[in-house]
This record gives sequence, structure tokens and C-alpha cells, in this order.
Amino acid sequence: MKLDGVATFVAVAEAGSISEAARRLSLSKSVVSERLAELERSLGASLLHRTTRKLSLTEDGAAFLERAARITRDVEAAMADLAERRGELVGPLRISAPVTFGRLHLGPAIYPFLAQYPRIELTLELDDRRIEAAAEGFDAVVRHGVIADNRLVAWPLATSHRILVASPGYLDRHGTPKTLTELEHHRGIFYTNRGSGDWRFATEQGTVSVRGEASLRVNNGDMIRDAATAGLGIALMPTFIVGEAVRAGKLREIRIDVAALPEVIYMAHPEGRQVSVKLRALADCLRKAFGDPPYWERF
Repeated sequence: MKLDGVATFVAVAEAGSISEAARRLSLSKSVVSERLAELERSLGASLLHRTTRKLSLTEDGAAFLERAARITRDVEAAMADLAERRGELVGPLRISAPVTFGRLHLGPAIYPFLAQYPRIELTLELDDRRIEAAAEGFDAVVRHGVIADNRLVAWPLATSHRILVASPGYLDRHGTPKTLTELEHHRGIFYTNRGSGDWRFATEQGTVSVRGEASLRVNNGDMIRDAATAGLGIALMPTFIVGEAVRAGKLREIRIDVAALPEVIYMAHPEGRQVSVKLRALADCLRKAFGDPPYWERF
């Protein structure tokens, strides 16, 4: 039995398809299929049901997967441990992060890290949807907001604040709200991945959600910022997205009588999984690059 066949089987089971596993492993589909076939021959058992539409585990495959995944992780950890004993950080690292934060801040912070440790093979996938880290094969996810998955262990990377902003033209036409009541009568631009209660504020009575009239609902931070700059309404956005636009005068911060709930940018890894030294090193690198307070809040 070859270890690369076991690792390929685990990747296929976690990805749910041969094509997706091939993409994650940077292999051709034919190589992945050949490794699976060789593994099944060596075990004398069929591990996968294959149809034209979907792929699923057989009873033997489900029984083999748990230990196969553990074996793969243990071997990777052992190889990384030996390298780390020699002062090296090596091997694959797979991270998920939000699109806008990844483009604006995560990428520039990671590039020097990869230059310092050229033997790390980083796969960074930018996606704003909620990610099942363990099920989708990620070592960790970088996210902004509140941790929704209690199966994750989170490390704070930087503080984060959301502020109300609008274009000077919009405020000249419609006025600047000073209270939550006045805010409710304005047009809003909402981030759909947070649901209808996106605008949440901390008051003496507890958390209050404001639902203004929506001029636009969208699941991308860049578009929300651009829509606010275009004068379509008010947006409640993290400073890491709108800080530059506020500094440039394209957007104005709106100060009302309460503040938005504080949030955090964090890295989270699946609970119960041994954490590699390279993942800890990446987290430390990001903390230093972002600063305390983070550089995007200095305006």
C-alpha cells in the first residue's frame, strides 16, 4: 500500500469529487483515478461508488476513511516536525479567507512570509461564504466578525471596527443622521452574508438591530464600498475596507449616539487537530503585519 494512494483517497473523500481533489492536490484527474484504483487493488476492496453524477463512500470506504485521514495527518505532522527540528518550515498549508480582506490586507502580509519560508506550499482560497474548515480540508480559516462554528479554535489576529459611511453627495441630499431613529429612515446598502440584522449596535438596553430601506443587497465588500461612494445610501462597513476611502474624502464617517458592536479578525482551526508550527508562525506573522491597533484604523 502506497502512502500517496491513501492521501489521495482522503482528499477525494473530503472534496466529494475526483476533479476537486485533483485541483487541491495539483494533480491530473487521471493520476488521482490511477492512485485510487491501485489503493483499492492493494486493499482488495471497493472504497467508492462512482456514477456519472456523484461519488460516495462504500461501507468499506467509510470504515477506512477515519484511520486513513489520521494516518495522513500523522505522517504530514511527523515530516513537518522533523523539518521544524532543523529550523525549517515546510509542507502544504491550506487557508480560506474573505475576498476583500484577502485582496487588500492578507495577501500583502503573506507574501513576505512565503519569501522567508519558500518550502511552505500555501493554498489560499478567497471566498465570502461560510466554510466548513474540517470537512473542506482547510488547515484554518481567516474570518471577520463573530465565530459561528463551535468546532473551531480561534486565534485573534487584529481588532476590527465597523463604521457608518456615506458619500458627501448622499449626505448633502438627505442629511446626516444623528440617532438610530433617524438612521432607520435612510437608504441602506447591506451585506447579505450577515442576514437582515447586519446593522447591529450596542446600547445601554442591549444589542439593537436597524433595518433601513435597502437600496442594494450584495455579498461583496468591495461592491458595498463602491455603491456607497456612488451615493446609493449608507453602509456599515469594517474600517479595513473603507478606511482609505474615508481618508481620501470619497466617504464620510457618520457618528451617531451609539457604536456598532465590536468584532475581531481571527484565524480558526478545527478543534482536536494538532496545530503545525507553520500555522502558528503564519498567525504570528499576520499579527505583526496588521499591528495593534491595526494600520487600517489609523485615519
